[in-house]
Amino acid sequence: MPILTRRALFSQLAFAATAAAAKEATHTLVCVFLRGGADTLNMWVPYSNDTYYRQRPTLAIKRPGSGSDASIKLTDHYALHPAMQPLEGVFKEGRLGAVQAVGLDNNTGSHFECQDQMEHGDSATGQVAGGGWLGRYLRARGGKKQSPLSAIAIGTALPESLRGAPSVSVLEHINDIAIKAPSGDPDAIVAALRTLYGADITMLGERGTETLDLFKRVSALQGKGYTPEHGAEYAKEDNFASGLSEIARLIKARVGLEVACVDLGGWDTHFFQGTASGSQAEKIKTLAEGIAAFDTDLKSHRASYTVMITTEFGRRIYENASLGTDHGRGFTFMALGDRVKGGRILGPWPTEATDESNPLGPGGIKPETDFRDVFAEVLRGSLGLSDAEAKVVFPDAGMKNVGLMG
Repeated sequence: MPILTRRALFSQLAFAATAAAAKEATHTLVCVFLRGGADTLNMWVPYSNDTYYRQRPTLAIKRPGSGSDASIKLTDHYALHPAMQPLEGVFKEGRLGAVQAVGLDNNTGSHFECQDQMEHGDSATGQVAGGGWLGRYLRARGGKKQSPLSAIAIGTALPESLRGAPSVSVLEHINDIAIKAPSGDPDAIVAALRTLYGADITMLGERGTETLDLFKRVSALQGKGYTPEHGAEYAKEDNFASGLSEIARLIKARVGLEVACVDLGGWDTHFFQGTASGSQAEKIKTLAEGIAAFDTDLKSHRASYTVMITTEFGRRIYENASLGTDHGRGFTFMALGDRVKGGRILGPWPTEATDESNPLGPGGIKPETDFRDVFAEVLRGSLGLSDAEAKVVFPDAGMKNVGLMG
């Protein structure tokens, strides 16, 4: 499975037998991975639970209505961290939903092991399917048309979730796939190539013309003149926001993008985590503002994407002696889009979270929902995962209905 450099990408585009797929309307699944084990308890605050406040005497987020730094009420049980305010409206619109106590059957507490298992879509005790869960999905689609830009990862490294995909482009900026001309104006090169391919009635000529059409759509959104739509503002000098901006531009360009992966790291908050301000609050702000800007920018294309947000594990319910939180188990999964049955936090509050004798880890939230059930439901609702494909992507999962997707 090739990981495409810029030169290799041009080669793939030039000879792709399915470049015509880029012309078709495509739904894009945007996968956001919060690396480091995000403390989602302080993002989706269980403000009605007294134990939460007893276990976090200095780290708990204030109940709604108790000051300017208080949480934002969503339901009779849950509220948002104040830094999540940019996503309050999306939740109330019914386009942002969450699932409580999602997790792995892995109690090692290892970032590497849990990230690896989640990205491979495996069970800790079941069969190893091989490759990544997104890679298996893209390969399982078989004869269905795929664009050379069906799958991208924003950054410099290929995420494990895309291992095994027919082709993957790893890029930091959309300009990485521009046609470079010594004069700075690629139009002459494009015109010459179009004449060459136009005179060729073979499949190569047809694919060459289709490839130039693809480049034309991408080029229309390149350069310093790009302005997000609908007043959206991506934070400057923010790699996460920049990555989301690049994904938005590719969605608009209709290049056949089906899967896009982007990471936001730095969630391992063992020390001085903070509450409404501090290290975690800054990460939450980066996440919420980035997703809100992306959603606003694509307001005219909202039927075209679904965003899912995951992390490898949550944190323990009680704070540690360093004013932080240690590795836990279950976490709150999030999804946004028109196909999401949002405005709800699904799943019961896990009472086992406060049981110090819990064999799954003292104070760790017991995973009530297998992450593969949630991932499969998102794939089914966004990209049309079939039952046959689900058996390939998650071969030994139970496929329980979660109720997150419409």
